[in-house]
Amino acid sequence: MATLTHQESVTAEYLEVSSNTRKRFITIIVAGVILLVIGLILAAFGGGESAHEGAAAAHGATSAGHEGTAHHGSPLWAKRLLVSLWHNNVFFTGVSVIGTVFMAIQYVAYAGWSVLIKRINEALSAWVLPGGVILVLLFGLNLINNDIFHWTLPGIMTKGSATFDPIIAGKSGFLSVPFYLIRTISYIAIWVVFTNKLRTLSLQEDLNGGTEYFHKSITASALFLVLFAVTSSMAAWDWVMSIDTHWFSTMFGWYVFASWWVSGIAATTLCVILLKQAGYLRFIQAGHLHDLGKFMFGFSIFWTYVWFSQFMLIWYANLPEEAVYFNQRLGGFNGQYTWLFFFNLLINFAFPFLVLMTRDAKRQMIMLKIVCIAILIGHWFDFYLMIMPATMQANNGFVIEFGVALVFLGSFLLLMTKRLSQASLVPVHHPFLDESVHHTT
Repeated sequence: MATLTHQESVTAEYLEVSSNTRKRFITIIVAGVILLVIGLILAAFGGGESAHEGAAAAHGATSAGHEGTAHHGSPLWAKRLLVSLWHNNVFFTGVSVIGTVFMAIQYVAYAGWSVLIKRINEALSAWVLPGGVILVLLFGLNLINNDIFHWTLPGIMTKGSATFDPIIAGKSGFLSVPFYLIRTISYIAIWVVFTNKLRTLSLQEDLNGGTEYFHKSITASALFLVLFAVTSSMAAWDWVMSIDTHWFSTMFGWYVFASWWVSGIAATTLCVILLKQAGYLRFIQAGHLHDLGKFMFGFSIFWTYVWFSQFMLIWYANLPEEAVYFNQRLGGFNGQYTWLFFFNLLINFAFPFLVLMTRDAKRQMIMLKIVCIAILIGHWFDFYLMIMPATMQANNGFVIEFGVALVFLGSFLLLMTKRLSQASLVPVHHPFLDESVHHTT
């Protein structure tokens, strides 16, 4: 009886996205476009085709023929733009789907503490569909000049061709354009279907109450998690690892998932804090923040564990076809990426580990906010380090890349806040709502 009485006092709470907030997001997009234009002008006048070809030749020398024969591609500025669009979209799409993954895990675990943050997870996944569409379009653009994926070069799998590569030809069963597109569309379709299913059940529960929708959500979540375990690893192989076509790592699926996962938790935590500071989510307590802080702390260590396991095994074996990946990032291209290699470890492991080590730090909004922002920036750089050395070689930069990142960020925030404002921030009829309201740690 006490439970019922308390739940009746927990009323619906709706987010109002003010015109000023929307203007801020649009300002972020405009700032990104300005930065992007400046970057494109600098790249067009400061580099050009000759610089691109010189880098391609240097890349061939550095990696001992790792990518086969150098070929003429797009102008430097166009290539950087396409690669940067791919990099940012893979990052934001991954962070977005983690909203659904996190919510699904809470359902199958019968977790009650997280009910009050469920709507943030639902809103986070708003980018999955547009992100998927952009991925397919960008892959189509890649086919024009093969700027991202070397294996799409015409004739590279044809014996006797000037561009023939026997190693890539050996992977032709998997790396074929139609099969690649089928796989990518399948991953996105599965993620979108289950994201929409869980969202629909959640909204119906708000309207009608009862436990029927809760149990349906558990069933859907269990199936989704099994499918996501397979599709997330395969997406990592397709969208990131196949850029370094000769190289492979059996741990790469876990590595990319760990980066997406901790970024998704950081994004969720940051949203909770910003909403709480704006006067919403009045039932969110220090206990909720503490649990989110523990997730970020623990999975920053997990990401580092996967990173070190992959690095250590490749370093210890010292096989040229495996070691080339780290040689390029540690000392290749005149040390272009060396500082980023170590910065990656510092911002994604050392910083969150040291800052969130104490119990009090995990309960303070200012500390959590700083760590969330650091993790999101750090893992954006993590994906930069996965993608840039194999595509841009020594011609990497940051002006175009930061500009594209701001455009994606502003667009992501517009979509996310729109979805967040379409339903009550508090799922008023969730069976475990009372447990979440009273959650303490």
